[in-house]
Amino acid sequence: QNQKTREQIENLLQNGEHKELRDRLCCRLTFGTAGLRSAMGAGFCYINDLTVIQSTQGIYKYLERNFSDFKQRGFVVGYDTRGQVTSNCSSKKLAKLTAAVLLAKDVLVYFFSTYVPTPFVPYAVQQLGAVAGVMITASHNRKEDNGYKVYWENGAQITSPHDKEIIKCIEECVEPWNGSWNENLVDTSPLRQDPLKKICDSYMEDLTKICYHRELNVQSSLKFVHTSFHGVGHDYVQLAFKAFGFQPPIPVPEQKDPDPDFSTVKCPNPEEGESVLELSLRLAEKEDAKVVVATDPDADRLAVAEQQENGCWKVFTGNELAALFGWWMFSCWKENCSQDADVRNVYMLATTVSSKILRAIALKEGFHFEETLPGFKWIGSRVKNLLDNGKEVLFAFEESIGFMCGTSVLDKDGVSAAVVIAEMATYLQSQSLTLAQKLVDIYEMYGYHISKTSYFLCYDPPTIKRIFERLRNFDDPQSYPKCCGVYNILHVRDITTGYDSSQLNKKSVLPVSKSSQMITFTFQNGCVATLRTSGTEPKIKYYAEMCALPGHSDRSVLEEELQKLIEALIENFLEPAKNGLTWRSA
Repeated sequence: QNQKTREQIENLLQNGEHKELRDRLCCRLTFGTAGLRSAMGAGFCYINDLTVIQSTQGIYKYLERNFSDFKQRGFVVGYDTRGQVTSNCSSKKLAKLTAAVLLAKDVLVYFFSTYVPTPFVPYAVQQLGAVAGVMITASHNRKEDNGYKVYWENGAQITSPHDKEIIKCIEECVEPWNGSWNENLVDTSPLRQDPLKKICDSYMEDLTKICYHRELNVQSSLKFVHTSFHGVGHDYVQLAFKAFGFQPPIPVPEQKDPDPDFSTVKCPNPEEGESVLELSLRLAEKEDAKVVVATDPDADRLAVAEQQENGCWKVFTGNELAALFGWWMFSCWKENCSQDADVRNVYMLATTVSSKILRAIALKEGFHFEETLPGFKWIGSRVKNLLDNGKEVLFAFEESIGFMCGTSVLDKDGVSAAVVIAEMATYLQSQSLTLAQKLVDIYEMYGYHISKTSYFLCYDPPTIKRIFERLRNFDDPQSYPKCCGVYNILHVRDITTGYDSSQLNKKSVLPVSKSSQMITFTFQNGCVATLRTSGTEPKIKYYAEMCALPGHSDRSVLEEELQKLIEALIENFLEPAKNGLTWRSA
């Protein structure tokens, strides 16, 4: 019933664009590391009114099977501020259609009356006792994209087998039901409730559980600049700073309000570093603010930059921020825990492609460290499991600037991370230290962890498959490479097939993930490098890290060795020229 997307298909048909039609209509959306995500537009593998209705009908069918009290407990729906005029598609409209499908089936729906950060949806699912929730967002993806992120009753993103079962249910009911197109139901149905005030108030109150130096915050002279990257973050970060006793951060005026075109940045991903933080860094210099915090468009991730003594800015990587957060959350726990608290009951987590710095801190301090598959959906589920077994989880992260401080939200959360980093910077200033100086202290104490992450773009799935299949049949059929240039390989782990040469039974401890490509190489020189496909974008990512023991740390030597190894990895394993790959900076 969407005139714009109908016209897109009709025009393709009239112009005889049969390949494009096949690409759009002959495959369905599947669940990646962050739910369903694709470009907005016409077709069954795109995000549009129809595919969102179909997805919600499938979810309704699956939840009805699994929960006898589904209709009474209800379902949470949130959305960001994305939109596309050419396909008459916006996050709010798609959220209204999501709600309509459920309201027409007499389900109680908690529909936020305005845009919210992604973490508000999993938080609301737990707070309201709902069976599940959906957030309409494509996070930091390009402006053409949108997505559909599903949370289970435990407040974590869905993992297998739920995702596969939901896909089956979607395929069983692709014809829209009566009422599914009625987006006005959110304004007229008595079963629709607006959870905004209750959830926002409760979230800000819960946030104070991880505020440890309120009196310092109130007196602090340190200034912060915040950019919300044309997304949802502004209002909520302002409230979070207030909850911690801070003066509000200075907003970047050009990026403060929602803009679906993200008109001041070439891509709305704060992870891209200084090039996309230009406006906030210049404002910080003008305002004499030493720290910049940047939330991505749906405010679930956080980038941080700090001005150094020489006037230059240091933009921290996700792994560097995790070292700071890990040190901070453990120090605060140690200072505030009860006398009989057992450090062996304490946990921190990271995804397997992230830095091993938390492992080093855990080994020295006596708490537990665990790894999961890439994607916060795995962290959220595991954290819930640990909490249910009486464990205490302080912090979890993924290297792509996703952080979970505390356990009020079982997903990454840029709002809480922003205010925790502000408190950390304030405390360090009282000790005459900067974030960058503290980071060096942490590495000196626990061992240097030098890592580098980047990616190549590849829009041809068969090429990606060929690259990874070559690695699985390198010198002979079914044999992995034994070296990469001059670097000898000690172990290989292939999450796609479940192989791990370091295990006695040659089977990976982490679960197999056949739907994505991921191979990890452990080198004789101590470097660990992973090649994997992105779950949300057409990318081949690489991650590499050199880990040194405390006291064995000549940083420049480690950095040089890592750089040479990465060059060998790219040249020998990815072969960008031969495979037509585009490097990230190009």
